[in-house]
Amino acid sequence: MKFHKILITAVIVTALISCQQQMPVTSEGNARAKIVVIGDTTVVGNTPVYIPLKNAKVILSSEYGISIRYTDSEGILILEGIPSSTYSISARLTHPKYSNILLVGSLNNKEIISGKVLEDTIKAVQVANTGIAINEIYACGPLNNIYFMYDLYFELYNYSEEVKYLDGMTFMRFSGNSPSDGKKGPGADEGDDGDIDGVTYMFKFPGKPGEKNHPFYPKTFQVLATTAINHKKSVATSIDLSKADWEFYNQFSVADFDNPQVPNLINTRSDRTADFLVGLTSDVLVLASGTDLVWEDGIDISSVIDGVQYVSSTTSRKYLDTRVDKSVLLGAPKYSGKSMQRREPGGDSNDAMSDWEILNAPTPGKQK
Repeated sequence: MKFHKILITAVIVTALISCQQQMPVTSEGNARAKIVVIGDTTVVGNTPVYIPLKNAKVILSSEYGISIRYTDSEGILILEGIPSSTYSISARLTHPKYSNILLVGSLNNKEIISGKVLEDTIKAVQVANTGIAINEIYACGPLNNIYFMYDLYFELYNYSEEVKYLDGMTFMRFSGNSPSDGKKGPGADEGDDGDIDGVTYMFKFPGKPGEKNHPFYPKTFQVLATTAINHKKSVATSIDLSKADWEFYNQFSVADFDNPQVPNLINTRSDRTADFLVGLTSDVLVLASGTDLVWEDGIDISSVIDGVQYVSSTTSRKYLDTRVDKSVLLGAPKYSGKSMQRREPGGDSNDAMSDWEILNAPTPGKQK
């Protein structure tokens, strides 16, 4: 018995010594950073005029989740006591004089480590403050082994404080303008003439731009389903889209299903007879005002409300014009049942890499 007591004591002492030898030299949860946010407020001329952006919304994203902070009166954000991690940091603020302009900027893959102070500056640029963003993309298909992928949908979010109207707006897929044909790629400005080229599908909301028959209320979602039915009846791991807000309907197809309980986006291209389908793991999607319906010569940049390019690999090329979005979103694996969603509802800093994340399951009509 005495021997056992001595042995147990020795083990405990050894364990304590071992723990003491492996104590971290810095404490986690004590990382610090100083982020300065400035924005280009120029509206006349080409020379940027940067000013500190006071009370700018700053979104921190890391493995620990999302945190929202605000800059002080001098455009400075001091971060203290946050966990060590690699962060994506984005900032946004409505232009101090023009409410139709947003100032947005971001920093990606910034290491904030205990014992060190990160100091960096976000330079925000101007983008159109449309009030509407593509908020979620579910296109990869549910878990299944029969290649089922018809339960796709796209979600819009009105992040503004006022009612918007969907009348006449267009939702498009860009997959033409192929680099294999010596062109710049889908969603690029082929002739440097102020538009984006390569429209494959263009479906339109009812009415004309400027009309007010289809309200989109502040802080709400609109779900656009390719086929608005309960797909669980076909594949158990799928989702129910029978209550979607809108359904893509191709009136030039003899086989496209139409749920009479769900209003339609209709096809504007008579040469396209298929339903609105997109790539499982990569594609370019754009929402526009509908003021430019002449897709053959490209869609005017000025009419674009939002757009995103999702890709299957970190080595995939970016095609979508940087005036629409300056980076790409790494998409969900095919037949994984996963979805792509903005980290914050409508949170658009024109940097998909920073703005989006992958969800384990789709969330039509709500944020995760």
